[in-house]
Amino acid sequence: MHIIRAAQAPHFEVPGVEFTALAAPSRGSAGLCTWLLTVAPGLKSPEPHTLDSDEVFMVVSGTVQLGLDTEALGPGDAAVAPAGAPIQLCNPGDQPATVYVAIRAGFVAQAADGSLIGTPPWAL
Repeated sequence: MHIIRAAQAPHFEVPGVEFTALAAPSRGSAGLCTWLLTVAPGLKSPEPHTLDSDEVFMVVSGTVQLGLDTEALGPGDAAVAPAGAPIQLCNPGDQPATVYVAIRAGFVAQAADGSLIGTPPWAL
């Protein structure tokens, strides 16, 4: 068993979003990646991206949307973004949102223009 302690979990940031890296190949999980997102209030990601795998979002607190025109998700809600579906993370609320994310290890992301993003560091 591999234990990832919150205090020692790697942290990554992009503007308005903090990633607390949990399960991943480098942290004992060959097939699954998980992380905790903390999304700043009022965030609207600048552009959507797509993934080559289904991605599951589970809201713990606050409110998020997975696209500008999608339904808001609140605490206890979950959503599955199918492989290839555009994802554009938004927090329409006035409080930070926390969301657990799960996806298969080795997934690959693409930008809206089709350019390769690859696998982000929190999922390695």
